[in-house]
Formats: sequence, C-alpha cells, structure tokens
Amino acid sequence: MDQSGFVKLAVIAFGIVIASFFVRGISRIVLDVETANLLQAPLAIVGFGLLLYLFVRATLDFVGIWEVENPDP
Repeated sequence: MDQSGFVKLAVIAFGIVIASFFVRGISRIVLDVETANLLQAPLAIVGFGLLLYLFVRATLDFVGIWEVENPDP
C-alpha cells in the first residue's frame, strides 16, 4: 500500500462512519430506536475496524516494522 492508497482508505473509513450516523438518524425518523441501532451497527463496526487497521498500520510504519511505500523517489 502506498501513501495515496492509505489516504483513500482513511477517507472511505471516515465516510462509512459518517454514513452510519446518517443511517441511524434517518431511520429513527421512521423506525424505532432499537431498529435504527441495528441498521447502523454494521456500518459503524466496519468503519471503526477500518480506522483501527489504519491506526495500527500507521503505528507500525512509524516504528519501522511495516512501511507504507512513498511513491516519490
């Protein structure tokens, strides 16, 4: 993975987390709270998991164990 791929994944992860809040808010208008939470949960878990992966990957890059390639020479 290079730096541009890392940034793209970070933007996608934040987008998924934000989308989960929109899904919860919009579904609470028409459905009850428990159902809204059930609809939001998969998106929130995937987004959080992706952000957690990116955090670990960035930490390992900082330490020097698993580098994120730099496309610039």
